[in-house]
Amino acid sequence: MELAADIGGDLFGIRPVQAYSAAGLDWTNPHSRSSMEMKGNSSVIPEPAETADLHEYDTLFVGYPIWWNRAPRIIDTFLRMEDLHHGEVIPFATSGGSGIRNSQLELEKAFPDVRFGQGRLLNGYISPSDLEIWADQR
Repeated sequence: MELAADIGGDLFGIRPVQAYSAAGLDWTNPHSRSSMEMKGNSSVIPEPAETADLHEYDTLFVGYPIWWNRAPRIIDTFLRMEDLHHGEVIPFATSGGSGIRNSQLELEKAFPDVRFGQGRLLNGYISPSDLEIWADQR
C-alpha cells in the first residue's frame, strides 16, 4: 500500500476465492494448503477472486511474499489471466530469508512473452523517497 501511495499508483489486491487459514499457511506441514500448492498439485492451484482490467496501465508492480524461494502460485494464475504483453511487470516481495532473484527468474521463465523490470525485496521500512527512486529507475 505504501508503494502505491508513494508513486501515485492504483491498488488491486490479488486474493484467492477461498481465503487462507492459519493452518493452510503452515509451511512446516507438508499437507497444508500452501505446501500442496507450491508442490505444483494442479488440483489446489488457487484462482484469484477477481480479475483486473489492466489495459490502461503501462507498468504493473506485482507484490507477493516469497514462498519456497518463489512467488506463490496465485501470482502465476493471476498473470496467466491478464493480458500483460503491452506493458512492463515489476515484481516486489517480502521474505524471511530468500532474495527476490530466484522468484523473478521463475516468473520470467513461466512468462517469456512478458517484459519484466528489475524486482526488489521490500522487507522492513523503506523511505518514501527510496521507493520513488526505485520505482522511477525500474
